[in-house]
Amino acid sequence: MNNIIVALIGNPNVGKSTVFNALTGANQHVGNWPGKTVEKRSGILRAPERAGRSSATPTAATAITIVDLPGAYSLSAYSMEEEITRDFLVEQRPHLVVNIVDASNLERNLYLTTQILETGVPLILALNMLDQAEAHGVKVDAARLSQLLCDTPVVELVARRGQGIDALRERIFAAVTSHERSLA
Repeated sequence: MNNIIVALIGNPNVGKSTVFNALTGANQHVGNWPGKTVEKRSGILRAPERAGRSSATPTAATAITIVDLPGAYSLSAYSMEEEITRDFLVEQRPHLVVNIVDASNLERNLYLTTQILETGVPLILALNMLDQAEAHGVKVDAARLSQLLCDTPVVELVARRGQGIDALRERIFAAVTSHERSLA
């Protein structure tokens, strides 16, 4: 059985635990204070919630484990949270990283994104909290952002409302299927 590892990485308070719960069906406590998640949590990705299977659905012999890593501002390991996140990324080499960012604070969040890109691990950018960004007059051009980040896939989310979760799940399954084909 293949075990595909997908890491959820992002700054503190960007909605990682909310996304984790939505993707896995888990019920992790969600907190809004730095240091809330200081250990990694894992769960199994649920299949897309629609009738039938798409060509992007991995084989039955594949388990997709989602790992919710502690909030980190960088991979420089200035805190215990950053050390856990960096060590997991470098030592475990997940098959895919889903970097969750706060759409209303891209400048701070994209510093970590650029560091993840430098590792060479396949990346999906989950642009979360779009509703809050728009409420503050921030409009993000997801297609342009994708281009600027070396054509990294960008998925738009309002995770606390469940908006965009199915699109993120589909994108993860497509990336995993692509990975399986490269192993064949």
